Amino acid sequence: MNDFDLSFRIDPAVGLGPLLIAFTVLVAVRAARSRPGWTGRHAATRLMAAGYAAAVASITIFPIVAGYGMYANRTPWYDMINPIPLLVIDLSFAPNVIMFMPLGFLLPLLSGRARSAGRVTLLCALASASIETTQCLSYILFNNGRSVDVNDLIANTLGGLLGYLVLRGAWRVSFVADTLGTLALPGSALDRERSPAISIPVPA
Repeated sequence: MNDFDLSFRIDPAVGLGPLLIAFTVLVAVRAARSRPGWTGRHAATRLMAAGYAAAVASITIFPIVAGYGMYANRTPWYDMINPIPLLVIDLSFAPNVIMFMPLGFLLPLLSGRARSAGRVTLLCALASASIETTQCLSYILFNNGRSVDVNDLIANTLGGLLGYLVLRGAWRVSFVADTLGTLALPGSALDRERSPAISIPVPA
């Protein structure tokens, strides 16, 4: 074996575990200091979002398998990209839709920017594009990895929109809306809907 024949693997527990632990500690410290937006159900929302993000990363990016020299994948990286939408749809389309539904549901609880179906759809599309870009870079850098498929981007974006529509439907049910309102972070889209600004009329 020469110096360039190298293969290694980074599992999700190794790549994501320390980040999750560090974030959990951060949440615990800020909750102990009673930081606004970091206590009680707000802390639970942040931990839930972090757990979801880690789960998606573990499915789409990890494990990272690197191969160099005799272990490298010889297929050119550009042959691993499918840029043609909906020509060939495999069995992963439905799971990719389902995987992003929680993101469309969570975004209005987390961010003030996710205040409409269009914005949530755009944010989900950007998140999916980031994953596909990371997968492509992983293949280029490590000579091994996953293929990049525009259909995954479509499926993820559709899933995010469906998740948002489920949230809007749940928001119309009073007792569910009360629970969601307590989970929404300060300044998030749902928090603003729950506590709209009160305008004070100016005397003529």
